[in-house]
Amino acid sequence: MTIDAASSVSFFRSGDKTIIHDPGFVPDRKVILDPLRDRGVAPTDVTDVVISHHHPDHTLNIALFENAQTHDVWGIYKNDKWHVRMAEGVDVAPGVRLIQTPGHTDQDITMLVNTKDGLVAFTHLWWRPDTPTNDDPVGTNNEAFHLSRERVLGLQPALIVPGHGPAFEPTSKTPR
Repeated sequence: MTIDAASSVSFFRSGDKTIIHDPGFVPDRKVILDPLRDRGVAPTDVTDVVISHHHPDHTLNIALFENAQTHDVWGIYKNDKWHVRMAEGVDVAPGVRLIQTPGHTDQDITMLVNTKDGLVAFTHLWWRPDTPTNDDPVGTNNEAFHLSRERVLGLQPALIVPGHGPAFEPTSKTPR
């Protein structure tokens, strides 16, 4: 069996930070590197990489950003240093905060970004705008999954960037 598992790789700037979220599976690394180049950003310019969880489809291309520090649920890593710190409430940059949102895995985190258009949640609590609708079929804890979804929706994000696929605006039809 083969699964199309390209992750939603995201890039943005906040203050003096240049941030990549979930640089995982892509058909070709140019899918990540070309849009950066078009914006005048070299891989060495990236200061921070945030990974939502430790599955390869979200982590495979971290090494493209050799100068960046990497954030996950347990801390911040750069070169051979591990700054041990749980992700809950960590500020990555101005207006960029991490929260722990277990369910898909026990180590999932959501990155919340305040923008002029409202809060954006980068999360694997939704795989794509329309799936999964109820439980996470491969998740580790569906009770935590639903509680984490409620938590994120309670923050009233203007936009959700799911683990795979395009961003969407949450509505009353958004699976809870």
